[in-house]
Amino acid sequence: MRSAVDSSVLLDVLLPDPVFGAASAALLRKAIDSGEVIACEIVWAEVRAAFPNDEVFLDAFEKLQIQFDSTGREASQMAGSIWKQYRTKAKGTLRQHLIPDFIVGAHATLQADVLLSRDRGFYRRYFSKLKLLDPSQGRSIR
Repeated sequence: MRSAVDSSVLLDVLLPDPVFGAASAALLRKAIDSGEVIACEIVWAEVRAAFPNDEVFLDAFEKLQIQFDSTGREASQMAGSIWKQYRTKAKGTLRQHLIPDFIVGAHATLQADVLLSRDRGFYRRYFSKLKLLDPSQGRSIR
């Protein structure tokens, strides 16, 4: 099993979050035990920002066995296409999501079997084929 992980789950574990930390850690542990856990460059950068330096950040990711996985051309194109649809529909209203959110979703859709994330509403809406595991729900969500 190849599991992509979103920033929300990693930050729950690494900071740790008092509400979701334990559930996110359990979900992450299960993913690690069942195969490879990957993070695209967006997640890598978002989580790195929470650390004082590269050494501490890389040590944490090594201990968690999180592997860097670049977003491929197909996933990048998918993200751009879906983001364009989102921007068209959101015309004249406040947009809550930027292109990085769409890159994470497209990366997980095309380059992983599942995405670990607490942002299930967004991913369910824009990436309907993506299998999601949400630590706040304790179950798989399509």
